[in-house]
Amino acid sequence: MAKLSLRDLNPAGKRVLMRVDFNVPQDDNLQITDDTRITAALPSIEHLVKAGARVILMSHLGRPKGEKKPKYSLKPVAERLGQLISAPVTFAPDCIGDAADQAVAALQDGEVLLLENVRYYNEEEANDPEFARQLAAHGDIYVNDAFGTAHRAHASTEGVTRYIDTCTAGFLMERELEYLVDRLEEPARPFVVIMGGAKVSDKIEVLNRLMGKADTFIIGGAMANTFRLAQGYSIGKSLAEPDKTELARTILKTAEEKGIRFLLPADTRHTAEFREDAPTECTLPWGEGGEIPADREGIDIGDRAIAEFAAEIASAGTIVWNGPMGVFEKRGFDIGTRAIAEAVAKSPAVKIVGGGDSVTAVNQFGVADQMDHISTGGGASLELLEGKVLPGVAALTDK
Repeated sequence: MAKLSLRDLNPAGKRVLMRVDFNVPQDDNLQITDDTRITAALPSIEHLVKAGARVILMSHLGRPKGEKKPKYSLKPVAERLGQLISAPVTFAPDCIGDAADQAVAALQDGEVLLLENVRYYNEEEANDPEFARQLAAHGDIYVNDAFGTAHRAHASTEGVTRYIDTCTAGFLMERELEYLVDRLEEPARPFVVIMGGAKVSDKIEVLNRLMGKADTFIIGGAMANTFRLAQGYSIGKSLAEPDKTELARTILKTAEEKGIRFLLPADTRHTAEFREDAPTECTLPWGEGGEIPADREGIDIGDRAIAEFAAEIASAGTIVWNGPMGVFEKRGFDIGTRAIAEAVAKSPAVKIVGGGDSVTAVNQFGVADQMDHISTGGGASLELLEGKVLPGVAALTDK
């Protein structure tokens, strides 16, 4: 996707207004518990600092809903950022108005300023033109490195581009587009798509979009229960979408017509008690008496499914993984997701993890560093995989 890049700029002495995603988790004492989103933006920030730019960062944090609530202040983020880079980092107590203007005016070449939470104003999510114009007045160049918000047409992601001539993708944004768009145009084959999570309805657009590209689909999580229900099997008390069984049958029929391997779990791990370390059992293979008893709930893929899925993953040329195989947050229900994470890590394929719980899983199971790309955007990743145009990307300057 040919958008103007940081590499195409000479930002020395320029004010570079950069949208980042610093929506980090914090504890009750407002201490940052995971700074992954901050470190993800460092390559772009460091590049601009070394080039002698004056870097003005803007972000949201939480859902303040237009109110200036201290618990949603970005001040702790500014402090953490200052610990992570060598350049001076200052903080503006507002994102527009006199306080912000004065902070921007005081900035020197090679210094960084973080503006206060843009969502302290309802005008941000409303993409209000005047609010966008006031934000844009801070910069000579605009950079969007906040992929996780690129699917929203907000003032700081889309509106500002109407008032700044040069609008570029940051390194993080560029990498997301490379793996979720460019690499999937002509994927190395076999192209294996692993889909999990709770709902077929959440992933239907991705399934439809990739149906024309993928060689194999591997289905896990509660969404697999909906497919089994559509096939006429009993799934006990398992989570499913009974009203989506016709949709599931249509997907199965389309895959068959296109000659696509559509792998549902050969067996299912189930339990009578939904709690950590509860006793579990695996069903017999589906079609061989493998239905889930009426008083039990499917919570993971079974041992046969793990073996079959792992074999398919081992031979893949490209893998896209979005969604866990079961309730991996609970100890004892995490066997399938862990096994798939390890199988993906070992595969020689190009490995793309598409946001959300899959990212949590690869981090939890210690295999994140063995993935080629881990997307930083949940909803944005899905929409890009669905083939949708993201407003925050479309608004950037074409090469």
